[in-house]
Amino acid sequence: MRVLVTGGAGFIGSHVVDALEARGCEPVVLDSRSDPAQDVRDPEVVAKALVGVEAVCHQAAMVGLSTRFADAPDYVAHNDLGTAVLLAAMAESGVRHLVLAGSMVVYGEGRYRCARHGAVRPGPRSVAELDAGRFEPPCPQCGEALSPELVGEDAPVDPRNVYACTKLTQEHLASSWARATGGSAVSLRYHNVYGPRMPRDTPYAGVASFFRSALARGEAPRVFEDGGQRRDFVHVRDVAEANVAALLAEPRPGGLRSYNTGSGDPHTVGEAASALATAFGGPRPVVTGEYRLGDVRHITADSSRLRSELGWSPRVPYEEGMREFATAPLRGE
Repeated sequence: MRVLVTGGAGFIGSHVVDALEARGCEPVVLDSRSDPAQDVRDPEVVAKALVGVEAVCHQAAMVGLSTRFADAPDYVAHNDLGTAVLLAAMAESGVRHLVLAGSMVVYGEGRYRCARHGAVRPGPRSVAELDAGRFEPPCPQCGEALSPELVGEDAPVDPRNVYACTKLTQEHLASSWARATGGSAVSLRYHNVYGPRMPRDTPYAGVASFFRSALARGEAPRVFEDGGQRRDFVHVRDVAEANVAALLAEPRPGGLRSYNTGSGDPHTVGEAASALATAFGGPRPVVTGEYRLGDVRHITADSSRLRSELGWSPRVPYEEGMREFATAPLRGE
């Protein structure tokens, strides 16, 4: 199978390329990192890249939680306009199989349960609550403490920052394309992906990259809030294999199917920082109490649909993956 991998020179995309080659597939890379002229927003460039292609694995995106709303036009241009240009070219060229790099950020906060009111959806945390160090969202009905649970693909979406909005729009565009063309679209809603080739700590990098980069500088990882935020850290090689499983699966024409892509082994952000510091042999993490507005408290995945329908399962245990990542090179080093 000949597969176009947009963003194929990036963190996750490069591992997808490796996994495709290991299966005997022929990946075609379109990535502005390796060639600035390879812009997924350029219709001519995309049309040329699609020649002879049977499927598309769309990884190209501007990622991460921005520190300022002024970045909104860039997010929309890279993520949503880029996806629209790609899908339009696919519609014209006859390529009918898409695997999209989705994200768990489309859910907003994860699933919570109140002892009195059952499953509830807390609203966004206020600046006043965060400034006061009240990081756990309370029950919106009684104000009592909540218990976080795994979130499934059928949960309501509630994007709470610009990046999340663009990732949800990508899914809507892919769904519309699939209905209009009879194509098959899959969105893999990644959780916290980490591992070799992760980018260094730009303002748009993931939390694991922040911690790893600090250790490389001889500094203590800085943990926001109280470190109790629950996340699902999933290794990049497992995510790459999920992409291959989706690409090689029997297509489902005419719609979009979403799959949570997580390890199923939740850990707190503080635990991740400690695991990396221990494996690296560097200074212990510092819990700062700082926060980023737009961040959510807990979001962890139920990835059983991906396991049952596509036969995928994560292979890299959390402890092993963190030990490897502690000394693996970062992109940009």
